[in-house]
Amino acid sequence: MDIEKFSQQITEEVKFHEVDMLGVCNNAVYLSYFEDARLKYLQNLSKKYKFKEFLQNESFVIIARNEIDYLNSSHLDDLLTVYTRIPKVSKSSFIFEHLVYRESDKTEIAKGSGVLVHINRNTKQSMLLPGEFHKAILDFEK
Repeated sequence: MDIEKFSQQITEEVKFHEVDMLGVCNNAVYLSYFEDARLKYLQNLSKKYKFKEFLQNESFVIIARNEIDYLNSSHLDDLLTVYTRIPKVSKSSFIFEHLVYRESDKTEIAKGSGVLVHINRNTKQSMLLPGEFHKAILDFEK
């Protein structure tokens, strides 16, 4: 994947409690990095689109799927950049893509994606995403 296609990024530093006895970052930690990146993306998106209002009442989003490809190891104190974008929005779901690079040598550490589904919080059934959400993503990803 090409970094130039990613509209957002955050920085994470590998912490002591995230590594094993060899100082290697645990595989599950990347899911937390992806979650941090998704949250920051949505916070930045809310500057153009009132995402908090969108998630009031019955409206909610859940993670339906996560995928990660582990390409290299990261270690204690590594500074990582997590690049994030939304390449696809469907009727009731959208996909986040992530790339993780180590800053010191620009090594690609991991890549992954996640599917979020817009649901009715009471019925737990999927519901259509508002047209304004589609437009906001298209504008934001330019």
